[in-house]
Amino acid sequence: MNKIVLLGALALSAVSGITAASDDTLRIGIEAAYPPFAFKTPEGKISGFDYDIGNALCAEMKVRCEWVEQEFDGLIPSLKVRKIDAVLSSMSITEDRLKSVDFSKKYYQTPGKLAMKAGSVVNDPLVDLKGKKVGVQRASTYDRFASDQFEPAGIEVVRYASQNEAFLDLAAGRLDATLADIVNTSEGFIKTPISKGFALVGPDFNDPRYFGKGAGIAVRKGDSDHAARLNAAIDAVRANGTYQQVQAKYFAFDIYGK
Repeated sequence: MNKIVLLGALALSAVSGITAASDDTLRIGIEAAYPPFAFKTPEGKISGFDYDIGNALCAEMKVRCEWVEQEFDGLIPSLKVRKIDAVLSSMSITEDRLKSVDFSKKYYQTPGKLAMKAGSVVNDPLVDLKGKKVGVQRASTYDRFASDQFEPAGIEVVRYASQNEAFLDLAAGRLDATLADIVNTSEGFIKTPISKGFALVGPDFNDPRYFGKGAGIAVRKGDSDHAARLNAAIDAVRANGTYQQVQAKYFAFDIYGK
């Protein structure tokens, strides 16, 4: 009888484990103010490439996505105190961030670019931007780059809670330039009505010391389980065509990079 009871208990435990796994939830932090990667629809719902890729990864892992929206500079702190399990918000994999969190492999990679008045010439940013005001998103890789490179060169750096705020100030003439991801700048500003008279200017910004190895999904330090599952899911959606279907909704080119 004892053996039968034990086997029954083990079987029940296995069934419970399967049920728990099927009901698993992944709490993902996102900033929904970074089009076309993440933004709010007129109905107030989150949309964008990051959001759709996240949902595709959750489906592949057979977990439920629970999206937690907040400002970008609060995402890593929330991850550390376990309010969320992962950050999927166009966060670059950099050596500095790897000191405090772990990452999945990249899920896309694009360079940074300046937006300025059309006709502006920037060959050497450290020389040509001296004395000008350049807006960046606070706590972003562009903020770190600007702090290390622009400010010592006499360039005034203005920091914003969201990149959209920087775009608005540029259009209003309160900035001379803004530095951000090329796709976000193109889709979220250059192609919008408020950008009349502005253009993408100067060289690409892709120094891996600052801009890392592409955008990855941040998890807590040592959380190898979530990192491994996310890596496997990224490989799977790229192999089965789901990634390409999501990409085609937002871009006319391969955003994954080299």
